[in-house]
Amino acid sequence: MTKTEFNNLVITIGRKLYGNAYRILRDKEGSEDAVQEVFVKLWKMNAKIDEYESVEALAVTMVRNYCIDQIRRQKFQEPAGNNSFSLYQDPQPSPLEKLESSEMTAIMHSIINGLPQIYREIIQLRDIEELSYEEIADKTGQNINTLRVNLSRARKNVRDEFNKRNNESRGNKTIA
Repeated sequence: MTKTEFNNLVITIGRKLYGNAYRILRDKEGSEDAVQEVFVKLWKMNAKIDEYESVEALAVTMVRNYCIDQIRRQKFQEPAGNNSFSLYQDPQPSPLEKLESSEMTAIMHSIINGLPQIYREIIQLRDIEELSYEEIADKTGQNINTLRVNLSRARKNVRDEFNKRNNESRGNKTIA
């Protein structure tokens, strides 16, 4: 896609994307940000954009997903001033919280290091280094669908082992 074609795309569908974003977010600035982010992503995927039948449909879907992500992020951020105790709370974690965090980190590293090599590598690349599936596929030479399956299995192994260790540390017996 040339720069001229991209500019025409922006002119053609920009207002529609903004309208879709505004219907979801009900916020002018947020809607403008959503449209801008989608156009940046579309420009970055320039080489792959011709693979899609309808760039407009792709852009509409991307705006919708972006807006939903923004709403989810806002949902988990507690607005300041809603908690009457917030004036008295120290923003720094307590020594107990620091200790618990470091213990959890050590346990997670131990569990991940105990995984088979293929699972350990995929967890490292995806969850720690935050690489995309395409980047991981390039590095490992695996099919993206295989990566997704292996990542799911690796995460399940980590979750199961973490729950097992957590139950053991509390004195609970695990039921097999």
